[in-house]
Amino acid sequence: MGLLHMFSFLGTSTASKQIAVSVVCQDPEKVPARPPQVAPHQRVLLLRGPKQPYVEVSDHPTPSLDGNREFLVRNLVIGLNPIDWKAPDFNFGIPELPYISGRELVGEVAISPKRRSRFRPGDKVIVISTDYRDLRKAAYQQYVVATDFNAARLPPSLAPEAGSALGVAFVAAALCLGICAGLDFSSIANGPNLLSIVRQIDPARLAPDVRDECLHGIDEESRAKKGDWLAIWGGSSTSAFMLNQIARLAGLRTISVVDVRKHAVKLSTNDITRPDIVVDNHDPQRAIDIVRSATAKRLRFGVDTVGRDTAGHLLECLQQHYANESDPEPTTPSTPSSAHLIGLTGLPKSSPPANLTFHNVPFKLFHEIPELGETLMLWLERLLSTGLLVPPKILGVEEGFGAVNQALDRMRRGEVSGGRLVVRLP
Repeated sequence: MGLLHMFSFLGTSTASKQIAVSVVCQDPEKVPARPPQVAPHQRVLLLRGPKQPYVEVSDHPTPSLDGNREFLVRNLVIGLNPIDWKAPDFNFGIPELPYISGRELVGEVAISPKRRSRFRPGDKVIVISTDYRDLRKAAYQQYVVATDFNAARLPPSLAPEAGSALGVAFVAAALCLGICAGLDFSSIANGPNLLSIVRQIDPARLAPDVRDECLHGIDEESRAKKGDWLAIWGGSSTSAFMLNQIARLAGLRTISVVDVRKHAVKLSTNDITRPDIVVDNHDPQRAIDIVRSATAKRLRFGVDTVGRDTAGHLLECLQQHYANESDPEPTTPSTPSSAHLIGLTGLPKSSPPANLTFHNVPFKLFHEIPELGETLMLWLERLLSTGLLVPPKILGVEEGFGAVNQALDRMRRGEVSGGRLVVRLP
């Protein structure tokens, strides 16, 4: 019998009041949540094949929960990502067909986890799904399965639309800087030291394809630290937007290579989001020369968010760091000589030259190592609630699953840049 029905049945007798008081005074952690009426079927968007539009269906099974850390979320707002159109167009990242896409959303907790949890029915949460092989966790459906270590509570001050558009980029930036560059976030709102966390766990828990990056990608001496330069090529993307903010919070100096005509004003309007230096990307060789000059040939870290060609441009910027041993301003003995190129979407085909390391971001750590995922989500909550992290600009809000294909077409045509599109669900 539900709690409200029980109160109605008992009436207002003295006995009923005692029972009511006893229920209310229980530890809320131990009061079982009354599960909502969740239908066995739901509306979803399905991808039936490469180069095809998503198709809305109304009778797809509602996902079920597995394990005591999963909970069910009623979807409210979906954040659209470039991968949502690139995967079907170029036929990658689709493990099965039909496929459900979507990597991030804001929703309302419908069924809380079985274990003791900070998430309760009715809570608004940011859900981030890097586990693209588990279709239960995909965003293009009415009900989504989330794990308690891959979700964050939405601060009351943040609109659901804004919260739905930042999660994947935040995780990418945090892993890029915290693992690949070795940056310690402990000075920022009690943030995590991700590299130390990963290197203290059993190596057997790390997937073979990311193990070497986690354990040997960068040595302790070479880890990024306050005062280092970070060059970001493609500084207008949401990942770059997050990279710049987190890096500057940690005391790094940032230089963003972007289309100045389109994005310079937007990047310069907020002290939190403003890079230290903005360089126009129109002439790549000129941009390389400016980056080299501006960083006084002491650039050791570069992150590319565009693709293999621009990663090659960053490689040229980084090689200047150690290429000329007769440089009148050589690195000091206390300055590590190695340089690091991190690719979010690709790296140069050639092998890295001596003293330079290529890095791939180990995204799967977020959903495969619970203690790492959870510490990132708790840190995200603190950053957002204190205003230290600014969400990306929302360039458009569409309504309903039927609007997704049209919105993705806008992204295909390059009409969306410097912000995000989101889709609100009824």
